[in-house]
Amino acid sequence: MNTKYFLATIIWMVGMNITAQTDSLQSRGLDDVTVTARPSGMLRMGGAENGIKMGKAELFKAACCNLGESFTTNPSVDVNYSDATTGAKQIKLLGLSGIYVQMLTENLPNFRGAAAPYALDYVPGPWMNSIQVPKGASSVKYGYESITGQIDIEYLKPDADPGMTVNLYGNTLSRMEANADGNIHLDEHLSAEVLLHYQDDWGHHDENDDGFLDQPNVRQWNLQNRWKWRGDHYLFHGGLSMVKEKREGGQNHHTAPNSHHPYAIGVETDRYEGYMKHAFILNAEHGTNIALMANASLHKLDATYGHKTYNVDEKTAYAQLMFETNFTEVHNLSAGISFNHDYLTKDDKETTPGIYTQYTYNLAGKLVAMAGVRADHSSRYGTFVTPRFHLKYTPADFLTLRLSAGKGYRTVHALAENTYLLSSGRTLLIDDLKQERAWNYGISSAFYIPLWGKTLKLNAEYYHTHFSQQAIIDYDSDPTLLRITNLQGRSYSNTFQVDATYPLIEGLELTAAYRLNDVKTTYNGRLMQKPLTSRYKGLVTLSYKTPLELWQMDVTLQLNGGGRIPHHLETLDNGQWTTDSRTSFHSYQQLNAQITRWFRHFSIYIGGENLTGFRQKQTIIDAANPWGTTFDPTLVWGPVHGALGYIGIRWNLNNR
Repeated sequence: MNTKYFLATIIWMVGMNITAQTDSLQSRGLDDVTVTARPSGMLRMGGAENGIKMGKAELFKAACCNLGESFTTNPSVDVNYSDATTGAKQIKLLGLSGIYVQMLTENLPNFRGAAAPYALDYVPGPWMNSIQVPKGASSVKYGYESITGQIDIEYLKPDADPGMTVNLYGNTLSRMEANADGNIHLDEHLSAEVLLHYQDDWGHHDENDDGFLDQPNVRQWNLQNRWKWRGDHYLFHGGLSMVKEKREGGQNHHTAPNSHHPYAIGVETDRYEGYMKHAFILNAEHGTNIALMANASLHKLDATYGHKTYNVDEKTAYAQLMFETNFTEVHNLSAGISFNHDYLTKDDKETTPGIYTQYTYNLAGKLVAMAGVRADHSSRYGTFVTPRFHLKYTPADFLTLRLSAGKGYRTVHALAENTYLLSSGRTLLIDDLKQERAWNYGISSAFYIPLWGKTLKLNAEYYHTHFSQQAIIDYDSDPTLLRITNLQGRSYSNTFQVDATYPLIEGLELTAAYRLNDVKTTYNGRLMQKPLTSRYKGLVTLSYKTPLELWQMDVTLQLNGGGRIPHHLETLDNGQWTTDSRTSFHSYQQLNAQITRWFRHFSIYIGGENLTGFRQKQTIIDAANPWGTTFDPTLVWGPVHGALGYIGIRWNLNNR
């Protein structure tokens, strides 16, 4: 898309705002007027756990092509590329990698092991109804893995109002997407839903002229079929899904200096998944029920990184039988048993049955205490116990305080979870890794302050995570070696965040946030800042809706603080890194903006990402010698491409 035509389109859409209000009244008439109040897009969770819930209104503030792009306006979650060649993305929560965040789809653990590196691309944005992000060690109901928090994705529901939506999207980096979802009510009890997604990235973009594609060409097909049956005493929810994806990256055949023998990256994925939920309501008045939930997946990945290959055929299965009841309005008990099985290879497999119980004391929402404990037995690590505790106290309507403490465990599938490291020319060594163990503690406060006739929402929180056992990636010790090894020493994360939201005028809302990260780990006997991690982050978002909600304008400015680059670069003298950038990277800003025009049955949105144009100029070390031992595209700390523009349209058909 030509940039000048893209900017002209934005100006035209803004100019149309002068006549938009009148045009809409003429087309709709005033015979049937319904006044509605749309809830805020980002809400704080109301229970004992501290966290946020992002609804459709929040997701519509950006293009949100997939899960990884849904956190643009979120001050708590960071998303960046894992490397400069594969297109794999990773999130960070509480200053730590996304592997310490438990991924759930509608309360079922998902996207484990080999699915983790590209999981953020497997969930199309238009499919999502909401995202919940509880922070810290979460409830024991769903397992022992949550260390820094959970991301729970709620898809569109089969029993929602029947209808169909279509979403088309394209951007200036040669990416095109098509999405469709539709559901039907077959009778008063049974409903069905189909979700479709197609993505095609076909460009050959190399903005820094290093001979490598800034992002791989990706073609993905994604299909999901969901069913729901609802009776008076029994509920069923189940479905099947399939993902087929092909990634092609590496050297640009058109500009690579050694295009006769290019360094190529190819990743082909076939993923199949099924899930089911059964709920038997024994006593609706007391919320007494028994539920059986289960899911299973097959994940086949065939990857090539230059001369290296990695193939895996992963099989996972999870099941949980749970009982829950309210003894009174104050006392709640939940208990259950679970089973988890992961099989990657005959040497990398694990079966883990477990049992848990959780008690919640809820005094009219003013005082909520939730204490849980679970015991699990791993076929690899034996029996271990996971305690967790959450407390919420609301002494006044304008103040809410929360405390949390809990332990988490994680089994490391080192190569499956870090396949992007194979793109490096450095030798990869993996030690005999132990089970990861960590404690997480958190405290937060939420204030609701009347100010100039409106309410200022102010939140402050602090979290501390420390590991007694951890698998670390040592980038520092040797410029020709990458090593995944067990922690020998201390490793911890301290994060402090403050954020505020205030409606400046009718329809215009301002959110500002600031977060400090103090993340240190012991590498080769030295306690150092974790590399490639920003020390702070600032965020400001402005969201404006016109009085009739026909236009919506959203702007997000991010300030990402500097951080440490692995110090082995001090020993390299290839002329690609300056003296300053060999030890640290500096702060940088990113600006995103979007304008949405709402019509009766469709909406058009147009916007831009990274409009400041900042990008990490040198994302690959020794790019001219991809077959050498110092070639490394994994030291990415910032954007790999500059500004982009996009445009899309959403159709709402039938009754939606």
